[in-house]
Amino acid sequence: MRGACDGTATVGSPGVQKDRATPHGEITSAATATGIDAPSVQRLQRRTLGALSAAQILGALGGGAIPSVGVLLAEQVTSSEVWAGLARTGSTIGAALAGLPLAALALRRGRRWALGIGWLVSAAGTALLVLAAQVQNLVALVIGLLIAGVGSASQLQARFAATDLAAPSHKGRALSTVVWVGAIGSILGPNLGAPGEWLARRVGMADMGGAFVLGSVFLLLAGIVTLTRLRPDPLLTAQRLSGALVEPGSPRAAGRRRAGPAEIRRLCRVNRPALLALVAIITAQMVMVTVMTMAPVQISRHGGSLTVVGVSISLHILGMYGLAPVSGMVGDRFGARTGMAIGVVLFVASFAVTVIDVGSTTAVTVSLVLLGLGWSFMNVAGSASLSSSVPDDLRTGVQGFADTSSNVAAAVGAFIGGPIMMLIGYDGLAVVAAVVLIPVCVMLIGFRGSRASS
Repeated sequence: MRGACDGTATVGSPGVQKDRATPHGEITSAATATGIDAPSVQRLQRRTLGALSAAQILGALGGGAIPSVGVLLAEQVTSSEVWAGLARTGSTIGAALAGLPLAALALRRGRRWALGIGWLVSAAGTALLVLAAQVQNLVALVIGLLIAGVGSASQLQARFAATDLAAPSHKGRALSTVVWVGAIGSILGPNLGAPGEWLARRVGMADMGGAFVLGSVFLLLAGIVTLTRLRPDPLLTAQRLSGALVEPGSPRAAGRRRAGPAEIRRLCRVNRPALLALVAIITAQMVMVTVMTMAPVQISRHGGSLTVVGVSISLHILGMYGLAPVSGMVGDRFGARTGMAIGVVLFVASFAVTVIDVGSTTAVTVSLVLLGLGWSFMNVAGSASLSSSVPDDLRTGVQGFADTSSNVAAAVGAFIGGPIMMLIGYDGLAVVAAVVLIPVCVMLIGFRGSRASS
């Protein structure tokens, strides 16, 4: 009996009709009748997690050169801290702009095409950064960063793809698994500078261009793995299982709801768990990026070397991803509200450490680790809750809206972090970040009776 590995899924019990994959890759007939807990569907879920994990590692590794080498290239090309700061937000803006289009593509063609194309587009943008490094061109730099940011959108949406076929009691763990494996690439990616420099000197290009050559190759591989291995498609299969898959042009398609602004506003008015999840995801991303972006400046001002800065950021990234499976298990076992509440406590602890000893590099590093842990718990819990609480026909669109909104918030945070720090210091920035957490705290207390967030 063939399994999901060759594009076919079986129910697994003797005498049951074998399920075939359609051209789009979703499972039909018998699996539809058995539901998401069927052995065949769970085998497909394990295959899906494997494909997503491999792509996440490759994609995060390829995109990792942008926040490290990309920052240095922006400063080199612009020769201005102001313009360099604007250029550095390019990839975040690119991720924000890509969130909704990728979600719309997923609805039409499935996760495989949406994520795969996202990785390939990012590879093209990273390749453009090779040109920017070679000719020191600002236009190529900004456009390259914008296009490369699409990879971040794919990386974010992959965590939702992990929940498409997950059993309700395992959504948090499935999501956190994909988040966790991305740590491998996210930690190694910023270190592409040295091998990239070696490669560049061998082929006679600008030193910084080599890192982006390697990055574009890894991103290309992420796209290829996604397009070839993420099948049958998890989203289309889940829609088939729930009866939500609608063929274009059919009578049901005409009346199908779309996650436009009006529908999302209505959803937030009537669905408290969804509203809490959206606010938590957006808040966590904004708070984390705002403080983390200015941490290297604070460390360097107090005598920290580039090595110390690099170690501090690596520990922060480890905090973001290292305990993601624990975040997922806590959410599945004790509820999403508990996971978000732990995230709030960790964020507050991070800001308290900063305020108590803002001049200490050790204290700032500890606060960065706590900042990463707070993001992990709040983001994983919020994302899992969003996947569980939103109706099937709106879920993918709302997930795209969440990613777009969180990236917009992150871009705003990265942009205003510098001026705030200049006015009231790094400890004042921490206090402002703590104030931003108040709406989440109020909602956690006020929504205690909400079904999906408890």
